[in-house]
Amino acid sequence: MMHHRRERVIHSSAPIRINDIGGWTDTWFSGEGKVVNMSARPGVKVRIRVTEGPPAAANRVSMHAVNYRETFSFDPNNPDFTVHPLLQAAVAACPPAGDQSLDITIQSAVPAGISTGTSASVCVALLGALFSLRGDVPPPENIARMAHRVETEKLGWQSGIQDQISAACGGIRFIHMPSYPEFRTEILLLSENTRMELENRLCLIDPGGSHSSTALHEQVIRFLEKKGTGFRILRQLRDLADRAHLALLDGDLSDFGSIMSSNTELQRALHTDLISPEADRIIETARSFGAAGWKVNGAGGRGGSLTILGPGDPERRQRMKKALADLGGDIRELPVFLDDRGLVIDDIREPGQEPVGHSE
Repeated sequence: MMHHRRERVIHSSAPIRINDIGGWTDTWFSGEGKVVNMSARPGVKVRIRVTEGPPAAANRVSMHAVNYRETFSFDPNNPDFTVHPLLQAAVAACPPAGDQSLDITIQSAVPAGISTGTSASVCVALLGALFSLRGDVPPPENIARMAHRVETEKLGWQSGIQDQISAACGGIRFIHMPSYPEFRTEILLLSENTRMELENRLCLIDPGGSHSSTALHEQVIRFLEKKGTGFRILRQLRDLADRAHLALLDGDLSDFGSIMSSNTELQRALHTDLISPEADRIIETARSFGAAGWKVNGAGGRGGSLTILGPGDPERRQRMKKALADLGGDIRELPVFLDDRGLVIDDIREPGQEPVGHSE
C-alpha cells in the first residue's frame, strides 16, 4: 500500500515596534491608555513547511529558532513550555490537524530583548501562518488580541497591548485603550513630505545587551502600587500620545522630537532603571549634534534600544551616526524603514506529491 504525503510551505512576516509615545499606559495597571507608535522592518520572518499524510507522531512540530541557534520538537497538543515557551504556546493556541507535521523556522532581523516588541512580532507572525494553514485568517486586530492572550493568559507574562497591534496592523498608529485590554486604533496618514523626512531622520540604536521586560514591569508595578506620583506620570504619558498624534498629522517634527524626549524623561521618573547609563551616553551624543528628539523604546532598561530623530541636515546626521558608532562597546545602528503592511502571509501549495511508506 502506497501512502502519499502532501507538502506546502507558508511564509509570514511581521514588523517590529519602535518609538512608542505613551508606552506603559497600554497595561492592565494603567486603566485607560493612549499610545502613538511606529511599525518598522525588517522584522520577524516565519516559514512553516507542512507535511500531510498518515497520522503523525506526537512530537510533530519541529522548531528552528535561528537567532538562538536552537532546534527542538514538541507535541502541539501537550506542550511542556520548558524550551522557548512563547513559541510552544503560540502553536498550541492554533494547533495543526492530527495528520499534519510542521517544520517551523523563525528568524528576527533585530536581536531579542532590545525593547522593540519582538516577542509580539514572533507570536503574530506565527499565529498568522498557523491560521493560514487552517484556511481562515482572522482580521489583524483579532490576531493582535490572540497574540496578547498567548503572552498574558497562557504564559502569565506582563504585556501591554501595543506591540501586538503594531505587529499585526502595521503603520504609524494612534491606539486608544478605553479599558484594558480593549482598544480602538487609527492609522496616521502623514503628508508625503512629512513621511519622507521622518523616515530619513529616524535612527534605531542598539546599545548592546538585552533585558527582561517582564522583570522591569514588576518593578514599575511595585512603584505604582504606592499610587500618587506614578499614576500622575501615566496621565502625563497619555497626554503626550495625544500631542504626538496632532504633531505628526500637522507635520511638526520639531514638536514631535520634543515629545519623544519628554516621554523619555517621564520614563525616567517612572523608574530610574528604565534609562540605562548606555542610553544616556547615546542621548548626550545625539543632543550634541542637534538631534530633534530621542525615545527609549518600550520597557527600556539596560539593553533597551533608542529611537533617535536626527537633525534635519543630512551631513550633520551622518556625523551623529559616526559619533554614536565611535562610542564603542556594542553600540550600533540597526537600519530600519517604516512599515505599513503589518502581518504578511504567503501560502504556497506545492503541486507535487511525494510517495512515502511501503508497497504491499
